[in-house]
Amino acid sequence: MAGKVLVVDDEKIIVKGLKFSLIQEGFEVDCAYDGEEAIEFAKANEYDMVLLDVMLPKIDGFGVVQQIREFSDMPIIMLTAKGDDMDKILGLDYGADDYITKPFNILEVKARIKAIIRRNNMKSKVVAPSKSSIIEKKDIRLDIESRTAYIEGVEVNLTAKEFHILELLITNPNKVYSREMLLEIVWGKGTPGDVRTVDVHVRRLREKIEKNPSEPKFVFTKWGVGYYYKEV
Repeated sequence: MAGKVLVVDDEKIIVKGLKFSLIQEGFEVDCAYDGEEAIEFAKANEYDMVLLDVMLPKIDGFGVVQQIREFSDMPIIMLTAKGDDMDKILGLDYGADDYITKPFNILEVKARIKAIIRRNNMKSKVVAPSKSSIIEKKDIRLDIESRTAYIEGVEVNLTAKEFHILELLITNPNKVYSREMLLEIVWGKGTPGDVRTVDVHVRRLREKIEKNPSEPKFVFTKWGVGYYYKEV
């Protein structure tokens, strides 16, 4: 189960150790030592996993996550200082999938990477049931085959997970999905991570499709329960 991993850390000894260990497992590994370089790698390649340190030169890890999430859903695990809960919370808020605290156990790192790649591979093999390739509701038009979305006829650039969330809610109108349900359906059953990453993706989805995200017309919140698409 080979995969492609991007390791980002300004401490070269950490990068060297991670690269050596991952190559031993059959992974292809790219390395970056600052935030700008990490973003360049992420734009030029599709990675099965990004291991990203918080403290980086030029652009910190939070900025890197934020920029990557503008164009890709590639899995990101942030490497944070031990006991620094604020870094963990901020990382999830910016769109990271999970975090590992330093100093870390390389066996745990490899186990998490393999688990995420395995789930992603299983999801990609699932054959979707036959259905119309076009879904139209209110001012939304979804092209399922090309995975493109249009609001009032104008294409909006959604990431794969944003599109999946919108498609799920629209095709199941008025059904409320908890954050736990969305994490399991969209990210995969048993995915390690925090349900707050669902909130981040929904917030960004609203920013792209709603004229006024604080007063949505498409994706609604059932406070204390979850999210749903409202169909009168």
